[in-house]
Amino acid sequence: MEKLIITAAITGSRITREITPHIPITPAEIVQSAYECWQAGASIVHIHVRDPRTGQGTQDVEVFRQVVEPLREKTDLILCLTTSGIPGRNLPTDDRIAPVDLLPELASFDAGSINLGGTVFINSPEFLERAAEKMKETGVKPEIEIFDLGMIITSLRMRDQGKLDEPLHFQFVMGTPWGAPATPKSFLHLHEHIPEDSTWSIIGIGKGHLPMSLMALAMGGHIRVGLEDNIYYSKGALAESNAQFVKRIVRISREYGRDIASPDETRQILSLKKR
Repeated sequence: MEKLIITAAITGSRITREITPHIPITPAEIVQSAYECWQAGASIVHIHVRDPRTGQGTQDVEVFRQVVEPLREKTDLILCLTTSGIPGRNLPTDDRIAPVDLLPELASFDAGSINLGGTVFINSPEFLERAAEKMKETGVKPEIEIFDLGMIITSLRMRDQGKLDEPLHFQFVMGTPWGAPATPKSFLHLHEHIPEDSTWSIIGIGKGHLPMSLMALAMGGHIRVGLEDNIYYSKGALAESNAQFVKRIVRISREYGRDIASPDETRQILSLKKR
């Protein structure tokens, strides 16, 4: 079976210190957490950054730079920079796609609109076309975020139009309150619609975190963990770090008999060119 790629989603855009004291907020904290995840076995880190004044998410490229440059100096991690901004606030397209100018190897590509948190996370056709165009121009591979089946159909249509290049890489987001539930039946229904030559990873939100990870482990897919997606290590017990999640997946995977992919092995699996 193919080696396992572990992605660590470090902070997201909304979780506050009131919710968990362990969430990284400042650029230095995000860098340190990503570094610890790399040491623990993650080969990709999914990066949001926060406004230093408010602690809320921002798409300020200069704040991203304060995370990107130290990680490039200290590690060989693959950086996946977000283009989602702050879901529900629906920032202007130029703001959302600005981090792509830092030339990460991956960038998130939310393939459709969805209700989230009582608001609408808008990813209009116009936004998707602009994001796809910019990623293609800069050689950044889209990590296609899938919350429901329609987003796969949208992605395949854009592939057919030449706007997304194969092999496609999908990130399944299972368990959001208004998206696909984190169940085996729901995931298998989505999975059967992606092309055979695609690569894929899975996110289980909240209590779906570990069950969905184990599905990916057994099916030959890849896994994303981290405080952006789940703040609890076990029922009622807050996770103390992102690396704690990575270490658990590494342990389980090795006991299962599946080796962990290094960053360079991950580049080969995902058809990436190292920057």
